[in-house]
Amino acid sequence: MRFIHRLFVAITLLCPLAVQSIPQAAKPYQRELIRNSHAVWGLKAPIALFAAQIHQESQWDIRAVSPVGARGLAQFMPSTARWISGLYPELADNQPYNPSWALRALVRYDYWLYQRVSAHTECSRVAFMLSAYNGGLGWVQKDKRKARTQGIDPLTYWKGVELVNSGRSRANFTENRGYPKRIIYHWQPLYQTWGPSVCL
Repeated sequence: MRFIHRLFVAITLLCPLAVQSIPQAAKPYQRELIRNSHAVWGLKAPIALFAAQIHQESQWDIRAVSPVGARGLAQFMPSTARWISGLYPELADNQPYNPSWALRALVRYDYWLYQRVSAHTECSRVAFMLSAYNGGLGWVQKDKRKARTQGIDPLTYWKGVELVNSGRSRANFTENRGYPKRIIYHWQPLYQTWGPSVCL
């Protein structure tokens, strides 16, 4: 009996996802996320990535509000919600607490960012996109420029631009660099049954 208990503890510590499951709060939004992802990104949309991103942002809490004021499932800041609602007619109602709006806005904004970053690999490109979602496209561009001046390939995120800080505070830099890792490598495997993933 003691052996079984130790084995269970070892598995739990070594494989945290083995004991985690998709939250019940996520399940009502699966089809809508898939539909919106396909509409914007096409049939190969990285749905598992988007689900992982929502998980990281709000843990599927439609009423989530961050300490800095980000709101809803996708945790849009009020200024970003206003901006994107002016850019895309289907988002004109600017309702970050509305799950349908939030899911549509997340995949739309991710695609907007994705189109504005370049990389050698799909995995690096998605990491740049996520870094921009979390900290702003301007910071990604500054980091890439600084990387180039340091002799680091600006088209490589992992072990490349990932290590370059063009001026953020230590806390903001740490948060921003952890964001793609948590989504891609920690949460995304949980959602692989929902659809395509990246970097795995």
